[in-house]
Amino acid sequence: MELKITILCENSVILPFGLIGEHGFAAYVEYSDKNFLFDTGQGKGLLNNSRILGKNLQDIEFLFLSHGHYDHTLGFADLLSIKSPLTIYAHPDIFKGRMWIKNDKKKFIGLPYTRDYLEGLGAQFSLSKDFFEILNGVYSSGEIIRKTPFERIDAGMKIINENNNLIDDEILDDYSLAIDTSKGLVIILGCAHAGIINIINHFIEKTNKHEIYAVLGGTHLGFATDEQINKTIEAVDKYNIKKLGASHCTGLEVAAKLYNKLKDRFFFASVGATLEID
Repeated sequence: MELKITILCENSVILPFGLIGEHGFAAYVEYSDKNFLFDTGQGKGLLNNSRILGKNLQDIEFLFLSHGHYDHTLGFADLLSIKSPLTIYAHPDIFKGRMWIKNDKKKFIGLPYTRDYLEGLGAQFSLSKDFFEILNGVYSSGEIIRKTPFERIDAGMKIINENNNLIDDEILDDYSLAIDTSKGLVIILGCAHAGIINIINHFIEKTNKHEIYAVLGGTHLGFATDEQINKTIEAVDKYNIKKLGASHCTGLEVAAKLYNKLKDRFFFASVGATLEID
């Protein structure tokens, strides 16, 4: 087996045997002879689902964090309770205070743990803003330049600055991962706040690899305009992407649109779903 990605945390489940759905995302990656975890969900299902799906979290080499939102990081402490010490690759901004504001409601959506607390549990942070190769053929995006005019950050996303004021959050820590395979790149998204097209173009430029086999994870298209959705579908066709596994922040309505457009190239990346390359 060259690559196998198993969804451990997501909003929905596809197997009716004790799995838990939650608003969040995490994926267990088996690549060559290495295993690692991409995000941790929000702590409701990580340990339960990994046990039921037969994925031993004690076997992982590292944790990759896509960004510092609660629905990707709240399972952090649970993970460290069974796997410690553990190397974590992420952007330095993951610890910044985040808020979500809609109408008159405010909600804290940042990483709820301090760096000192997590390091006390055995976290060993490797924080970088740059693109780099974590393992042979496994690439961290680093900060992604936002070039498309239609892939915009949700206006309700705010960050607490050094003066304790709320300002628009550019979510510069929005990271994705690319894995080089015999069939082309496989790109894993956390929430794709930077925009799927920006992310795809970024990896093509950085790796000089133009064949993309699959993209899976949170697309954030549930908050997108029709223009962004349509251009994303056009990009899937342009790059001849064979598999699009949408989950988490895609939303049911947009997922249905993607399925109707892409047919057998689309799959729901729910808890229990897998992408495998032999």
